[in-house]
Amino acid sequence: MSDQKTSTFDARLTALIKEIYPDIDVTAFGSEVKQAFWPEDKARLEKGRAPSNDLWNEKDALLITYGNSILDGSHKPLDLLHDFLLRRLNGVLNSVHILPFFPYTSDDGFAVSDFRAVNPQLGDWPDINRISADFNLMSDLVLNHMSSQSTWFNAYRQGQSPYDKFFFEASPDDDVSEVVRPRTTPLLQKVETSNGPRHVWCTFSHDQIDLDFRNPEVLLEFLRIIRLHVDNGVKIIRLDAVAFLWKEVGTPSIHLPQTHAVVQLMRHLCDFAEEDIILLTETNVPKAENLSYFGKRDEAHAIYNFPLPPLILHAVMSGSAHYLRRWQSGMPPAPMGCAYLNFTASHDGIGMRPVEGILPEDEKAKMIDTIKAIGGLVSMRALPNGGEAPYEINTTFYDATGQTFDGPDNLHFERFLCTQTIVMSLEGIPAFYIHSMLATPNDHEQVAHRGMNRAINRHRWDYPELNARLDDPNSAQSRVLSALSDRLKVRAAQPAFHPNATQFTIPLADEVFGIWRQSLDRSQSIFALHNVSDRKVEIPHLSMNLIDDEQWIDLLTGEAVDMNEENLTLAPYQCRWITNRP
Repeated sequence: MSDQKTSTFDARLTALIKEIYPDIDVTAFGSEVKQAFWPEDKARLEKGRAPSNDLWNEKDALLITYGNSILDGSHKPLDLLHDFLLRRLNGVLNSVHILPFFPYTSDDGFAVSDFRAVNPQLGDWPDINRISADFNLMSDLVLNHMSSQSTWFNAYRQGQSPYDKFFFEASPDDDVSEVVRPRTTPLLQKVETSNGPRHVWCTFSHDQIDLDFRNPEVLLEFLRIIRLHVDNGVKIIRLDAVAFLWKEVGTPSIHLPQTHAVVQLMRHLCDFAEEDIILLTETNVPKAENLSYFGKRDEAHAIYNFPLPPLILHAVMSGSAHYLRRWQSGMPPAPMGCAYLNFTASHDGIGMRPVEGILPEDEKAKMIDTIKAIGGLVSMRALPNGGEAPYEINTTFYDATGQTFDGPDNLHFERFLCTQTIVMSLEGIPAFYIHSMLATPNDHEQVAHRGMNRAINRHRWDYPELNARLDDPNSAQSRVLSALSDRLKVRAAQPAFHPNATQFTIPLADEVFGIWRQSLDRSQSIFALHNVSDRKVEIPHLSMNLIDDEQWIDLLTGEAVDMNEENLTLAPYQCRWITNRP
């Protein structure tokens, strides 16, 4: 490795370390950082990977699932998941996000007790390795907090080094009134330690104790954990709840400059890794705050498009794409080397914070009333003034599309399929929660059993029963999985659906959400049209730029577009992908 290239790498690393830890011995700590990320048997690239759009393409689509979303009582859940992926989704999706697959004590995996082990109730590292050999694998780096029953926290309470300084402490007398919270529980928790009583910071729950990244040893440990995941075949690292990583008393303790600097440091290391590593930040916050994690093309490779779930749901509930279109028209294209992750559903609820300032309060209220009418739930968050506000809607997305503001009808399947097709059409990488792919209904039994709203969207399928339903062409599970699979296969063959292909939002009637996509080499255009209403809609050809001397076809039906007709017709909730390159 040349001295010049080494100095380029080290200069950037030094600058980031100084920003995070201004009082540390930069040279010594820089060596520790490199040793943590590249142990002695690992090598790094001589030249860092420049931002480009080569880390993904139109063939990329991702499944979000728990490791135990499928059970049969006899086989390891990770083996069942692998079988399901190969049997039902091979050639449909090429990536899978297995939600925290580590030992844990609560929050369905997000109160991790051991970052280095696989939950034995799911399987072991070889089971993870088999899945990562066949699919691009995403894992969770739950770096904000750790279980109150973890080895680390027990060592902290006993005053054992280095863990005695691993967790964030504060005083009940501190001003924490401005701290942004996603929960309503008290922020500080009193615990007994060998050094006397202490109050630890708990952003999420009292079983999830926040780590203290002011201690450089905490950062080093997480760099070692990233290396462990990468060595086990993980390609995408999801930085869970990263916005809360750095805390300062007297501030909102969200999105602080040191947080961004930590992400930049991780990105810098990933850019020099021999493996292709993608960093994805999970920040369920309003638009500008979310976009900030792209940095200057030097932070996250990808960010969640969090406004999409509530905006798409509102569109099909109201029969109007007005707010969805207005928001999308104002969204910038992802910077070079960056991408959006588009989705409608995840293991959590449908977040309402991302549509603050986008959806009027009365429209949000209509959504919440409709969700309650179909059996969904609403979770609240604490406000600095002591009040509460809706934080998320809890429901499966399939059930959420069961009716409109006007009530139920017989168009549930078509309406749901429309929502998922929008996700496939947009600039970015599409992701689908397993319970959307499987048309899973709300699980009220689990809510009652576990006392947690989010359990409504975390059903665990009995594998024999699931296979029976998927083999029945008349079941909702079979119809939805088949329809989504067919469209994803079509999508994967279209260069105009590259995650970074050009996108323009078409100003059409409110009933239709339309976007124009053009491939990076400009050889293919797709006019993606989505009727979000329960009415037939006609669109004038002149409202789109259908070039006269080219043949245009609908990729979803195979039908040619008759240029002699003045209008394109869309049936209720129909989607059309009109292209010049079949």
